[in-house]
Amino acid sequence: MKTIKDSVHDHIEVEGAALDLLDTPPVQRLRRIKQLGTVELVYPSANHTRFEHSLGVYHLATEVLDQLGIAGRNADHVRAAALLHDIGHTPYSHNLEGLFERRTGRSHDEVDELLADGPIAETLDRHDLDPNRVAGLVRGEGRLGQLVSGELDVDRMDYLVRDAHHTGVPYGTIDHGRLIRELTFVGDELALGEGNVQTAESLLLARALMNPTVYNHHVARISKTMLRRATERLLDSDFLEAVDLRTMDDADLLVSLRRSDETTLMARKLGNRDLYKRAIWTEMAEVDDEIIDAEHDRLQDWESAIADRAGVEPANVILDIPPRPTMRESTTRVVVNGDVRRLDDQSALVEALRAAHQQQWRFGVYSPGDLTEPVAHAAATELGLDVDGGYVTERQGQFVPLDEFERA
Repeated sequence: MKTIKDSVHDHIEVEGAALDLLDTPPVQRLRRIKQLGTVELVYPSANHTRFEHSLGVYHLATEVLDQLGIAGRNADHVRAAALLHDIGHTPYSHNLEGLFERRTGRSHDEVDELLADGPIAETLDRHDLDPNRVAGLVRGEGRLGQLVSGELDVDRMDYLVRDAHHTGVPYGTIDHGRLIRELTFVGDELALGEGNVQTAESLLLARALMNPTVYNHHVARISKTMLRRATERLLDSDFLEAVDLRTMDDADLLVSLRRSDETTLMARKLGNRDLYKRAIWTEMAEVDDEIIDAEHDRLQDWESAIADRAGVEPANVILDIPPRPTMRESTTRVVVNGDVRRLDDQSALVEALRAAHQQQWRFGVYSPGDLTEPVAHAAATELGLDVDGGYVTERQGQFVPLDEFERA
């Protein structure tokens, strides 16, 4: 057994297969991948890693298993899955997830091939653990998979608290101790026990408050989109294969971006926090469904057309269209009067938070600071946006309504 001091959970005891897995290269790679990607450009202390998060998830999984009375081989497989659940992440965590999926057809939680051979496979075999079963648990399959990936999973319990701790914001704080104590299985469904509607709501509220403040802060959005576009150009130049991203860390990718002629300028901008500005930043109600639901290739066509109309280089225009808001936590199961019910059927708070998610959604067009005005006009014309609808752009750090550009 080894005891590791953690900034969130104090002391974490690691033993058995997990202790051996800890020192394998794929798990150690997570030390060099930031949990929040480019968010440290907003919150300088947000430089915690996927490694410490994985340790936290392992720790909470152990507590949940003890509370539920699950032991033996079942528990061993869950603990292994908890520790390994993030080994499929690319550099900068979720920042490149969509790009990786488009290029490879795999999501970060599809880790079967990463467990099939090499040091992890050897370690699992030495401890008589089935890699296919571990991979299934990482994907959330089966009764026990809900503990690793589900509405009440230990992954969410750790990252909300850990991200709040390292950014210094108070919004992600949840009582994970109570959440763990109140977890129960009703048949094959993982649920919170009787009288815990508010406990379930706390998860929902924490995520809803962290979204605009941390995860979707406009600087994090801009830097993430710049990184994604640069990496896409790197892949297009054949400098790098998309599948190789799973073996790289943050520094590996940044060095590759600096070495390629196609991406060196963007890499320098990201390294020096010389970020693009918001040319357009507007709400969902002002954007056509055709734009919101557009395929990635269509975005590239629009970027080229906007750049041409504005008389700037195509690399100086980036469109940022987030997915439609979802609230996976709203389907959390809670026991009410002996029945298992979905949280969104039981809590009036869910609808209010859904409305807040819709209101917080923003469509962004980004460009270098000295080009925001021509790019904003070109984007409004090219995309058929109503200039009088309140669109704004950044001018010397201040927002100016788009229809006042000509008068300003």
